[in-house]
Amino acid sequence: MGKYDNLANNIVSNVGGADNVESLVHCFTRLRFVLKDKSKADKNKILENDKVVDVIQAGGQYQIVIGMDVSDVFEDINAIYHFKGGNEVIEDSEAKDADLKKMTDNRSTWDKVIDIFSSIFVPLINILCASGIIKGLLAILSAAHILQANDGTYIVLNAIGDALFYFFPVFLAITAGRKFKVEQFTSVAIGASIIYPTLISVLSGKAISTIFTGTIFESKVYITFLHIPLILNNYSSTVIPIILAIWFASYIEKWTKKWMPKAVANFMVPVVVLLIVVPISLLIIGPVATWLSNVISWIVMALYKLNPMLFGAFIGGFWQILVIFGIHTGLVPIILNNLATQGYDYMWAANVACCFTQLAVLCALAIRIKNNNKIKKNTIAAIFPAIFGITEPAIYGVTLSLKKPFIISCLSSAIGGALAMVLNLKFYRMGGQGIFVFPVYLPDNASNWNGIINALIVVIVSMAIAFVTMLITYREKDTDPYLMKNSSK
Repeated sequence: MGKYDNLANNIVSNVGGADNVESLVHCFTRLRFVLKDKSKADKNKILENDKVVDVIQAGGQYQIVIGMDVSDVFEDINAIYHFKGGNEVIEDSEAKDADLKKMTDNRSTWDKVIDIFSSIFVPLINILCASGIIKGLLAILSAAHILQANDGTYIVLNAIGDALFYFFPVFLAITAGRKFKVEQFTSVAIGASIIYPTLISVLSGKAISTIFTGTIFESKVYITFLHIPLILNNYSSTVIPIILAIWFASYIEKWTKKWMPKAVANFMVPVVVLLIVVPISLLIIGPVATWLSNVISWIVMALYKLNPMLFGAFIGGFWQILVIFGIHTGLVPIILNNLATQGYDYMWAANVACCFTQLAVLCALAIRIKNNNKIKKNTIAAIFPAIFGITEPAIYGVTLSLKKPFIISCLSSAIGGALAMVLNLKFYRMGGQGIFVFPVYLPDNASNWNGIINALIVVIVSMAIAFVTMLITYREKDTDPYLMKNSSK
């Protein structure tokens, strides 16, 4: 028996039952369901659970905000309902697949894109942050001259922190394979093939020719495949090439299964898939995806250069609104792509103050609230998670209900985003949240602390603005909408 078995049963029952679940993943605070028929879900019944903070429908997902216990609830749901790989409901027949396709095809293109990105990236968020924290710690130790790049300790710790990023296509192959329904180890083999060390080492040799000379697609050719020029790139740490490769593999695998004799299908289907997908990925998908990656990075940089302060204010001001709808994960691939192509990113740097401005308004509310014990209790309870970057309890439990604190937080974050761009703050790696976030603004082998110092300046200024504004503008009557909402439950 799991600790959250009753909650798990209640949630699954009220989203329409296990048969109504197409897929399930979780992030830091939310269960993210994709349902076959959303009309079967009963939001009010779900909200009756004390452990459920809110229910949101956005990006094609039915998102249930749990809070810091979400991973335990997720595990108990899967222990009972045996969702395939902790991600998808097992479908036993082609008929069910056909019915599912009809149901999910009604979603908008945007909803489908968000669902794909969430299914692929959300399962990796925790390990991305863990690896980033280790890399950030090394950057601090390097800046403090405690460790040098040639020290044995540094080399081992760097391998631990860097392994995920170097082999990122392999990790993405697993989650993309689940989403696109490609056999898991076939997906892994595809991901490993495109970053095979021998292929990467070829790039250090002499090019035999250059194609598309004089265009933005100019590329060097180092080897050929079946006498066809092969444009090699180092796909370590990249995002788009492997996702497109696995998507392509899903069609090749389905096509192969239709005609392959069942007696040899178990091993011959992967043979056909690998022999088709890997060469096509290296010849076409990889180069095209690389050019697309560069275009995306160019667009982000162009927006930044157009007006850095406006760019920072927009990202910082609207980030918490994206979080409310749970669609901020749709920007994760862009951010990771920028890290892979440029080595840094401005977009995430612009939202450095967001969780801290929520923390600031909570602290101000905790001081000013005198008569309303219920909202004061919720405010104080939300402070601790906010310190560590988990703001959903603050947003859904306090600030969004009161409106003014949420608006103050967003405006303060916008100012912080603009200031971050003035200080040329850059985001160098995925990492921790809240008080653990600062090392991500320090590059590897940093010789000074400028990145962390600038991030602290942005956070302190933004928090001060949010705290003082909330302290001055708060009126006890501001809690009335909250009390009315909760008294009606």
